[in-house]
Amino acid sequence: MKVELFVPCFIDQIYPSTAFNTIKILERAGCEVIYNPAQTCCGQPAYNAGYWEEARQVGKKFLTDFSADTCIVSPSASCTGMVKGGYSDLFAGTSDLQHCKNIQSNIIELSDFLVNILDKTYFGAEFVGTAVYHDSCSALRECKIKEEPRILLSHVEGLELLTLKDNETCCGFGGTFATKFEGISSAMAEQKINHALAVHAEYIISTDASCLMQLQAYIDKHQLPIKTIHLVDVLTTGWANI
Repeated sequence: MKVELFVPCFIDQIYPSTAFNTIKILERAGCEVIYNPAQTCCGQPAYNAGYWEEARQVGKKFLTDFSADTCIVSPSASCTGMVKGGYSDLFAGTSDLQHCKNIQSNIIELSDFLVNILDKTYFGAEFVGTAVYHDSCSALRECKIKEEPRILLSHVEGLELLTLKDNETCCGFGGTFATKFEGISSAMAEQKINHALAVHAEYIISTDASCLMQLQAYIDKHQLPIKTIHLVDVLTTGWANI
């Protein structure tokens, strides 16, 4: 199956290895991966800050960077949710609306794609440790993803997945929220991490690099004995021949 890869800004700039690992797992799943190096942001930061005209300009570029007849896969529920939902606001009543709808119907988050489109859940991963899975707001509410990452993680040898208290509560990032309301944002991150530490988790796993960046910053600042890691980086660890 031929797929186009959308690499969000956070992953491109801060977690590039996650992008390369996304290619690895898609290829192992039997996909031919196409990457357009001209791609940039989906426009979510400007959209969430209320700068819709600027977000629309970025979004128009996104619509030209990707085709309307190929599946677009992204290792980010947040950016996938932006295209699926936010673009309906940005392009309502414009000449780009139909093309936008075609793109919206084709874009899908990675775990959703692997489990529900390809029906592949085992990739030979080995990751020894205890972990909790953090449901990002975008994954739950915009992409309707909950069980898919857990199904994939259940097939990882050596990984013990623990239950995280108040799992559906936000980590406190929320884009510009984290800078405009630093105190509240930090307290939300602290609560999430304390819940993970309470069950003796060594890792916090998620589908969203933005959540991981938020939580890892708090962990680093307070030198806490826990780490964050993206779902795809877990799924591509310890590979042996299948």
